[in-house]
Amino acid sequence: MPLTDSLEKEAESDQGPLRRCLVSGEQRPKAELLRFVVGPNGDLVFDIAGRLPGRGLWLKAERDMIDTAASKRLFSKAARQSVTTPDDLVALVAAGLKRRCLDRLGLARRAGLVAVGFEKVRAQANTGDTVLILEAADGAANGRRKITGLAPGALVIDVFTGAELGQALGRDHAVHVSLRADRLTDTLTVEARRYSDVAKSTAS
Repeated sequence: MPLTDSLEKEAESDQGPLRRCLVSGEQRPKAELLRFVVGPNGDLVFDIAGRLPGRGLWLKAERDMIDTAASKRLFSKAARQSVTTPDDLVALVAAGLKRRCLDRLGLARRAGLVAVGFEKVRAQANTGDTVLILEAADGAANGRRKITGLAPGALVIDVFTGAELGQALGRDHAVHVSLRADRLTDTLTVEARRYSDVAKSTAS
């Protein structure tokens, strides 16, 4: 077996199934990418859950990748047919990812995985089980530094507003949110990474 083949198989075994980005040509785990399919009428559909039938068209979760694929008609080339791409594709993708993240956060709260507020987040961090911290994008920087310093190994996401976090958690506003380790938290982490990558590149 050629060396390149064996390395690719090893990467699949370690990271899960790999797919190639239409724009960059880079192979990445499916969970890190955005999947699109072509609907029966030729419209491009963002397959946010990765379950729709049809051949998947994959992109890295970045605004530039989405814009380039649309402007250079790479979806049509990859699908070998005419594909209608929404003018506001980046915004549609970002909105879908945000909604999915906040829905998952609500599920995590109901599962008892979430701590909200400085004192509760600090108490959870002291257990050593905090793996994800959501800091309101419009929160004070000094408070954020204090929280993230409590769990230096945790992933920090700061692209949701305090109102958005609060709505997902059944309150008016939330600045500091943390989650302990769990499979549901793992799922939210994957989704939050994708949304963060698209949202930050969209804002830049």
